[in-house]
Amino acid sequence: MNLSDYTYHLPDHRIAKHPPKERGKSKLLVYKKGEITHHKFPELPDLLPEESTLVFNNTKVIPARIILHKPTGARIEVFLLEPLSPSWSHEEVMNATESCTWKCMIGNAKRWPLETTLTHDTLNLQATRTGDQEVTFQWKEGRFSELLEAIGKIPLPPYMNREAEEEDFERYQTIYSKMEGAVAAPTAGLHFTEPVMHELKSKDIPMEYLTLHVSAGTFQPIKTEDITQHPMHNEKIWFHRKTIESLLKAKKIIAVGTTSMRSLESLFWFGALLHEGITEFRIKATDPYHLAPPVLQDSLKNVLEFMDQNQMEELGGETEIFIYPGYEFQVCKGLITNYHLPQSTLILLVAAFIGEDWRRVYESALANDYQFLSYGDSSLLMK
Repeated sequence: MNLSDYTYHLPDHRIAKHPPKERGKSKLLVYKKGEITHHKFPELPDLLPEESTLVFNNTKVIPARIILHKPTGARIEVFLLEPLSPSWSHEEVMNATESCTWKCMIGNAKRWPLETTLTHDTLNLQATRTGDQEVTFQWKEGRFSELLEAIGKIPLPPYMNREAEEEDFERYQTIYSKMEGAVAAPTAGLHFTEPVMHELKSKDIPMEYLTLHVSAGTFQPIKTEDITQHPMHNEKIWFHRKTIESLLKAKKIIAVGTTSMRSLESLFWFGALLHEGITEFRIKATDPYHLAPPVLQDSLKNVLEFMDQNQMEELGGETEIFIYPGYEFQVCKGLITNYHLPQSTLILLVAAFIGEDWRRVYESALANDYQFLSYGDSSLLMK
Protein backbone atom coordinates (compact mmCIF):
# COMPACT_ATOMS: atom_id res chain seq x y z
CA MET A 1 0.00 0.00 0.00
CA ASN A 2 2.55 2.57 -1.13
CA LEU A 3 1.48 6.18 -1.67
CA SER A 4 3.87 6.52 -4.63
CA ASP A 5 1.71 4.01 -6.55
CA TYR A 6 -1.14 6.53 -6.70
CA THR A 7 0.38 9.50 -8.43
CA TYR A 8 0.20 11.01 -11.91
CA HIS A 9 1.44 14.19 -13.57
CA LEU A 10 -1.11 17.01 -13.31
CA PRO A 11 -0.01 20.13 -15.23
CA ASP A 12 -1.02 23.37 -13.54
CA HIS A 13 -2.91 24.57 -16.63
CA ARG A 14 -5.25 21.57 -16.31
CA ILE A 15 -6.45 22.68 -12.87
CA ALA A 16 -9.70 24.64 -13.21
CA LYS A 17 -9.12 27.84 -11.23
CA HIS A 18 -12.56 29.27 -12.08
CA PRO A 19 -15.98 27.75 -12.77
CA PRO A 20 -16.98 27.18 -16.42
CA LYS A 21 -18.89 30.04 -18.03
CA GLU A 22 -22.12 28.10 -17.82
CA ARG A 23 -23.01 25.59 -15.11
CA GLY A 24 -23.55 22.05 -16.34
CA LYS A 25 -21.79 22.29 -19.72
CA SER A 26 -18.79 20.30 -18.55
CA LYS A 27 -17.38 17.15 -20.11
CA LEU A 28 -18.42 13.74 -18.79
CA LEU A 29 -16.22 10.65 -19.04
CA VAL A 30 -18.11 7.37 -18.63
CA TYR A 31 -16.28 4.26 -17.43
CA LYS A 32 -18.26 1.03 -17.53
CA LYS A 33 -16.79 -2.46 -17.26
CA GLY A 34 -13.44 -1.35 -18.62
CA GLU A 35 -14.80 0.73 -21.50
CA ILE A 36 -14.28 4.51 -21.61
CA THR A 37 -16.49 6.89 -23.61
CA HIS A 38 -16.73 10.68 -23.71
CA HIS A 39 -19.87 12.79 -23.43
CA LYS A 40 -21.30 16.09 -22.17
CA PHE A 41 -22.77 16.30 -18.68
CA PRO A 42 -26.36 17.06 -19.83
CA GLU A 43 -26.39 13.55 -21.34
CA LEU A 44 -26.12 11.99 -17.88
CA PRO A 45 -29.81 10.98 -17.50
CA ASP A 46 -29.56 8.88 -20.69
CA LEU A 47 -26.30 7.27 -19.61
CA LEU A 48 -27.37 5.98 -16.22
CA PRO A 49 -28.13 2.25 -16.06
CA GLU A 50 -31.69 1.06 -15.54
CA GLU A 51 -32.97 0.96 -11.96
CA SER A 52 -30.48 3.61 -10.80
CA THR A 53 -31.05 5.60 -7.62
CA LEU A 54 -28.98 8.78 -7.26
CA VAL A 55 -27.90 9.93 -3.80
CA PHE A 56 -26.87 13.57 -3.36
CA ASN A 57 -25.12 15.41 -0.54
CA ASN A 58 -27.21 18.52 0.23
CA THR A 59 -24.65 20.24 2.45
CA LYS A 60 -24.20 23.98 1.95
CA VAL A 61 -20.84 25.74 2.03
CA ILE A 62 -20.63 28.46 4.66
CA PRO A 63 -18.45 31.60 4.37
CA ALA A 64 -16.05 30.05 6.87
CA ARG A 65 -13.15 32.53 6.54
CA ILE A 66 -13.36 35.54 8.86
CA ILE A 67 -10.76 38.32 8.74
CA LEU A 68 -10.11 40.21 11.99
CA HIS A 69 -7.61 42.95 12.80
CA LYS A 70 -5.82 43.87 16.00
CA PRO A 71 -5.71 47.57 16.98
CA THR A 72 -2.09 47.50 15.76
CA GLY A 73 -3.31 46.52 12.29
CA ALA A 74 -2.11 42.90 12.47
CA ARG A 75 -4.32 40.66 10.31
CA ILE A 76 -5.82 37.56 11.96
CA GLU A 77 -7.65 35.01 9.84
CA VAL A 78 -10.10 32.63 11.49
CA PHE A 79 -11.18 29.52 9.56
CA LEU A 80 -14.20 27.78 11.07
CA LEU A 81 -13.71 24.02 11.32
CA GLU A 82 -16.50 22.59 13.46
CA PRO A 83 -18.96 23.90 16.06
CA LEU A 84 -18.40 23.22 19.76
CA SER A 85 -21.24 25.08 21.51
CA PRO A 86 -24.10 25.60 22.09
CA SER A 87 -24.17 22.30 20.14
CA TRP A 88 -22.03 20.16 17.82
CA SER A 89 -24.92 20.37 15.33
CA HIS A 90 -24.14 22.80 12.52
CA GLU A 91 -27.83 23.60 12.08
CA GLU A 92 -28.26 24.63 15.71
CA VAL A 93 -25.09 26.71 15.80
CA MET A 94 -25.88 28.49 12.53
CA ASN A 95 -29.21 29.49 14.10
CA ALA A 96 -27.59 30.57 17.38
CA THR A 97 -28.12 34.07 18.68
CA GLU A 98 -25.75 36.10 20.87
CA SER A 99 -22.86 33.60 21.10
CA CYS A 100 -21.29 30.36 19.86
CA THR A 101 -17.92 28.62 19.97
CA TRP A 102 -16.04 26.94 17.11
CA LYS A 103 -12.93 24.90 16.65
CA CYS A 104 -10.87 26.97 14.22
CA MET A 105 -7.64 27.26 12.32
CA ILE A 106 -6.10 30.61 13.19
CA GLY A 107 -3.75 32.42 10.85
CA ASN A 108 -1.10 34.62 12.50
CA ALA A 109 -2.03 32.95 15.80
CA LYS A 110 1.17 34.06 17.55
CA ARG A 111 -0.16 37.62 17.49
CA TRP A 112 -3.45 36.68 19.17
CA PRO A 113 -2.88 35.68 22.83
CA LEU A 114 -5.31 33.41 24.63
CA GLU A 115 -8.27 35.06 26.41
CA THR A 116 -7.98 38.27 24.42
CA THR A 117 -10.82 39.69 22.32
CA LEU A 118 -10.84 41.18 18.85
CA THR A 119 -13.68 43.19 17.33
CA HIS A 120 -14.69 43.02 13.67
CA ASP A 121 -14.14 46.28 11.78
CA THR A 122 -17.68 46.81 10.51
CA LEU A 123 -20.00 44.78 12.75
CA ASN A 124 -20.50 44.58 16.47
CA LEU A 125 -18.88 41.14 16.62
CA GLN A 126 -16.45 40.16 19.33
CA ALA A 127 -14.17 37.15 18.94
CA THR A 128 -12.31 35.78 21.94
CA ARG A 129 -9.57 33.20 21.59
CA THR A 130 -10.51 30.72 24.32
CA GLY A 131 -8.12 27.91 23.33
CA ASP A 132 -5.34 26.99 20.91
CA GLN A 133 -7.95 26.16 18.25
CA GLU A 134 -11.04 27.59 19.93
CA VAL A 135 -12.80 30.91 19.32
CA THR A 136 -15.96 32.19 21.01
CA PHE A 137 -18.03 34.71 19.06
CA GLN A 138 -20.45 37.18 20.67
CA TRP A 139 -22.84 39.59 18.97
CA LYS A 140 -26.09 41.44 19.71
CA GLU A 141 -28.49 40.93 16.81
CA GLY A 142 -29.43 38.21 14.35
CA ARG A 143 -28.42 34.60 13.79
CA PHE A 144 -24.82 33.48 13.37
CA SER A 145 -25.55 32.47 9.76
CA GLU A 146 -26.62 36.04 8.98
CA LEU A 147 -23.42 37.33 10.55
CA LEU A 148 -21.31 34.99 8.42
CA GLU A 149 -23.19 36.03 5.31
CA ALA A 150 -22.20 39.63 6.01
CA ILE A 151 -18.54 39.22 6.96
CA GLY A 152 -17.39 35.74 5.93
CA LYS A 153 -15.56 34.66 2.79
CA ILE A 154 -16.09 31.46 0.80
CA PRO A 155 -13.17 29.11 1.60
CA LEU A 156 -11.90 28.07 -1.82
CA PRO A 157 -9.55 25.06 -2.03
CA PRO A 158 -5.90 26.03 -1.47
CA TYR A 159 -4.83 24.82 -4.93
CA MET A 160 -6.89 27.59 -6.58
CA ASN A 161 -4.40 30.01 -5.07
CA ARG A 162 -6.71 33.01 -5.26
CA GLU A 163 -9.21 34.97 -3.19
CA ALA A 164 -12.91 34.16 -3.52
CA GLU A 165 -14.73 36.33 -6.01
CA GLU A 166 -18.38 37.27 -6.33
CA GLU A 167 -19.14 34.42 -8.74
CA ASP A 168 -17.87 31.86 -6.21
CA PHE A 169 -20.74 32.61 -3.79
CA GLU A 170 -23.10 31.01 -6.30
CA ARG A 171 -20.90 28.68 -8.32
CA TYR A 172 -19.06 27.00 -5.44
CA GLN A 173 -22.44 25.73 -4.26
CA THR A 174 -24.74 23.04 -5.64
CA ILE A 175 -28.20 24.12 -6.77
CA TYR A 176 -29.71 21.75 -4.20
CA SER A 177 -27.55 22.84 -1.25
CA LYS A 178 -29.66 23.21 1.86
CA MET A 179 -27.96 22.29 5.14
CA GLU A 180 -25.37 24.88 6.18
CA GLY A 181 -22.08 23.59 7.55
CA ALA A 182 -19.53 22.59 4.89
CA VAL A 183 -16.22 24.39 4.40
CA ALA A 184 -15.73 22.77 0.98
CA ALA A 185 -18.27 21.96 -1.72
CA PRO A 186 -19.29 18.42 -2.70
CA THR A 187 -17.97 19.27 -6.14
CA ALA A 188 -19.47 16.39 -8.14
CA GLY A 189 -22.81 18.12 -7.60
CA LEU A 190 -21.69 21.43 -9.10
CA HIS A 191 -22.51 20.13 -12.60
CA PHE A 192 -26.21 19.53 -11.93
CA THR A 193 -28.67 22.08 -13.34
CA GLU A 194 -32.43 22.45 -13.13
CA PRO A 195 -32.89 20.98 -16.66
CA VAL A 196 -30.80 17.92 -15.74
CA MET A 197 -32.74 17.44 -12.49
CA HIS A 198 -36.00 17.80 -14.40
CA GLU A 199 -34.85 15.19 -16.93
CA LEU A 200 -33.96 12.78 -14.11
CA LYS A 201 -37.44 13.24 -12.63
CA SER A 202 -39.11 12.74 -16.02
CA LYS A 203 -37.29 9.40 -16.33
CA ASP A 204 -38.51 8.39 -12.84
CA ILE A 205 -34.95 8.08 -11.54
CA PRO A 206 -35.19 8.21 -7.72
CA MET A 207 -33.16 10.99 -6.11
CA GLU A 208 -32.35 10.85 -2.42
CA TYR A 209 -30.44 13.24 -0.16
CA LEU A 210 -28.11 12.90 2.79
CA THR A 211 -25.89 15.42 4.53
CA LEU A 212 -22.15 15.24 5.07
CA HIS A 213 -20.59 18.52 6.07
CA VAL A 214 -17.32 18.48 4.14
CA SER A 215 -14.46 19.47 6.45
CA ALA A 216 -11.10 21.06 5.75
CA GLY A 217 -9.61 17.61 6.33
CA THR A 218 -10.61 16.70 2.79
CA PHE A 219 -7.56 18.72 1.65
CA GLN A 220 -5.21 17.17 4.21
CA PRO A 221 -2.31 15.61 2.29
CA ILE A 222 -1.17 12.06 2.96
CA LYS A 223 2.30 12.29 4.50
CA THR A 224 3.01 8.60 5.10
CA GLU A 225 4.31 6.31 2.34
CA ASP A 226 2.28 3.51 3.93
CA ILE A 227 -1.19 4.86 3.20
CA THR A 228 -2.81 2.77 5.95
CA GLN A 229 -0.99 4.94 8.52
CA HIS A 230 -2.71 8.15 7.37
CA PRO A 231 -4.86 9.70 10.16
CA MET A 232 -8.25 10.15 8.47
CA HIS A 233 -10.32 13.24 9.26
CA ASN A 234 -13.72 13.12 10.96
CA GLU A 235 -16.94 14.46 9.40
CA LYS A 236 -20.57 14.76 10.52
CA ILE A 237 -23.31 12.94 8.59
CA TRP A 238 -27.12 12.83 8.70
CA PHE A 239 -29.75 10.57 7.15
CA HIS A 240 -33.54 10.86 7.12
CA ARG A 241 -35.66 7.76 7.63
CA LYS A 242 -37.20 8.22 4.16
CA THR A 243 -33.77 8.02 2.54
CA ILE A 244 -32.84 4.79 4.32
CA GLU A 245 -36.20 3.24 3.42
CA SER A 246 -35.58 4.18 -0.21
CA LEU A 247 -32.08 2.66 -0.11
CA LEU A 248 -33.61 -0.57 1.19
CA LYS A 249 -35.63 -0.83 -2.05
CA ALA A 250 -32.96 0.50 -4.45
CA LYS A 251 -31.39 -1.75 -7.08
CA LYS A 252 -28.35 0.29 -8.22
CA ILE A 253 -27.22 3.06 -5.89
CA ILE A 254 -25.16 5.77 -7.60
CA ALA A 255 -23.32 8.14 -5.27
CA VAL A 256 -23.12 11.73 -6.46
CA GLY A 257 -19.65 12.54 -5.18
CA THR A 258 -17.12 10.93 -2.89
CA THR A 259 -18.81 12.50 0.15
CA SER A 260 -22.07 10.72 -0.65
CA MET A 261 -20.16 7.48 -1.23
CA ARG A 262 -18.34 7.75 2.09
CA SER A 263 -21.64 8.50 3.86
CA LEU A 264 -23.49 5.58 2.28
CA GLU A 265 -20.74 3.12 3.06
CA SER A 266 -20.56 4.50 6.62
CA LEU A 267 -24.29 3.92 7.05
CA PHE A 268 -23.76 0.28 6.10
CA TRP A 269 -21.02 -0.14 8.70
CA PHE A 270 -23.22 1.45 11.35
CA GLY A 271 -25.68 -1.37 10.63
CA ALA A 272 -22.80 -3.80 11.13
CA LEU A 273 -21.89 -2.17 14.46
CA LEU A 274 -25.51 -2.47 15.59
CA HIS A 275 -25.31 -6.19 14.82
CA GLU A 276 -22.33 -6.30 17.20
CA GLY A 277 -24.34 -4.48 19.88
CA ILE A 278 -22.58 -1.11 19.42
CA THR A 279 -25.10 1.74 19.24
CA GLU A 280 -22.82 4.77 18.76
CA PHE A 281 -22.86 5.99 15.14
CA ARG A 282 -19.18 6.71 14.87
CA ILE A 283 -17.32 4.92 12.10
CA LYS A 284 -13.58 4.63 12.62
CA ALA A 285 -11.13 4.43 9.74
CA THR A 286 -10.34 0.80 10.46
CA ASP A 287 -13.90 -0.49 11.05
CA PRO A 288 -14.51 -1.73 7.48
CA TYR A 289 -11.31 -3.76 7.55
CA HIS A 290 -12.07 -5.88 10.61
CA LEU A 291 -15.87 -5.97 11.02
CA ALA A 292 -17.80 -8.86 9.50
CA PRO A 293 -20.11 -7.36 6.83
CA PRO A 294 -23.77 -8.34 7.05
CA VAL A 295 -26.01 -8.49 3.97
CA LEU A 296 -26.86 -4.93 2.84
CA GLN A 297 -30.59 -5.41 3.46
CA ASP A 298 -29.92 -6.69 6.99
CA SER A 299 -27.62 -3.77 7.74
CA LEU A 300 -30.19 -1.17 6.66
CA LYS A 301 -32.93 -3.00 8.58
CA ASN A 302 -30.71 -2.87 11.68
CA VAL A 303 -30.47 0.91 11.29
CA LEU A 304 -34.23 1.36 10.80
CA GLU A 305 -34.98 -0.83 13.83
CA PHE A 306 -32.55 1.29 15.88
CA MET A 307 -34.36 4.44 14.74
CA ASP A 308 -37.73 2.88 15.60
CA GLN A 309 -36.55 1.94 19.07
CA ASN A 310 -35.32 5.48 19.67
CA GLN A 311 -38.24 7.22 17.90
CA MET A 312 -35.92 8.94 15.44
CA GLU A 313 -36.86 10.43 12.08
CA GLU A 314 -33.30 11.64 11.50
CA LEU A 315 -30.05 9.83 12.24
CA GLY A 316 -26.84 11.74 12.94
CA GLY A 317 -23.35 10.36 13.28
CA GLU A 318 -19.66 10.80 12.54
CA THR A 319 -17.35 9.04 10.14
CA GLU A 320 -13.63 8.67 9.66
CA ILE A 321 -14.09 5.97 7.03
CA PHE A 322 -10.96 5.56 4.92
CA ILE A 323 -11.60 3.88 1.58
CA TYR A 324 -8.46 2.68 -0.19
CA PRO A 325 -7.62 -0.24 -2.51
CA GLY A 326 -8.72 -3.49 -0.92
CA TYR A 327 -11.97 -2.02 0.40
CA GLU A 328 -15.07 -4.06 -0.47
CA PHE A 329 -17.93 -1.75 -1.48
CA GLN A 330 -21.18 -2.70 0.19
CA VAL A 331 -23.69 -0.09 -1.05
CA CYS A 332 -22.55 1.83 -4.12
CA LYS A 333 -22.63 0.48 -7.67
CA GLY A 334 -21.65 3.73 -9.33
CA LEU A 335 -19.95 7.06 -8.63
CA ILE A 336 -20.24 10.50 -10.20
CA THR A 337 -17.09 12.43 -9.38
CA ASN A 338 -14.56 15.00 -10.58
CA TYR A 339 -10.80 14.41 -10.98
CA HIS A 340 -8.69 14.46 -7.85
CA LEU A 341 -5.20 15.40 -6.74
CA PRO A 342 -2.41 12.84 -7.06
CA GLN A 343 -1.64 10.93 -3.85
CA SER A 344 -4.87 12.11 -2.17
CA THR A 345 -7.40 10.15 -0.14
CA LEU A 346 -9.92 10.75 -2.93
CA ILE A 347 -7.80 9.19 -5.66
CA LEU A 348 -7.36 6.21 -3.35
CA LEU A 349 -11.15 5.95 -3.13
CA VAL A 350 -11.44 5.98 -6.94
CA ALA A 351 -8.70 3.35 -7.21
CA ALA A 352 -10.53 1.21 -4.67
CA PHE A 353 -13.71 1.46 -6.72
CA ILE A 354 -12.42 0.71 -10.25
CA GLY A 355 -9.05 -0.84 -9.52
CA GLU A 356 -5.96 -0.16 -11.64
CA ASP A 357 -8.22 1.21 -14.39
CA TRP A 358 -8.13 4.51 -12.51
CA ARG A 359 -4.91 5.19 -14.44
CA ARG A 360 -6.63 4.63 -17.79
CA VAL A 361 -9.46 6.95 -16.75
CA TYR A 362 -7.10 9.75 -15.74
CA GLU A 363 -4.86 9.29 -18.78
CA SER A 364 -7.93 9.45 -21.05
CA ALA A 365 -9.19 12.59 -19.30
CA LEU A 366 -5.80 14.28 -19.67
CA ALA A 367 -5.54 13.24 -23.32
CA ASN A 368 -8.99 14.70 -24.05
CA ASP A 369 -8.43 18.12 -22.46
CA TYR A 370 -10.56 17.60 -19.36
CA GLN A 371 -10.22 20.17 -16.58
CA PHE A 372 -9.38 18.81 -13.12
CA LEU A 373 -10.30 19.31 -9.45
CA SER A 374 -13.20 21.23 -7.90
CA TYR A 375 -14.29 23.40 -10.84
CA GLY A 376 -13.23 20.79 -13.40
CA ASP A 377 -15.03 18.21 -15.51
CA SER A 378 -16.89 15.10 -14.40
CA SER A 379 -16.95 11.32 -14.66
CA LEU A 380 -19.47 8.52 -14.22
CA LEU A 381 -17.76 5.39 -12.95
CA MET A 382 -19.72 2.13 -12.98
CA LYS A 383 -18.76 -1.22 -11.48
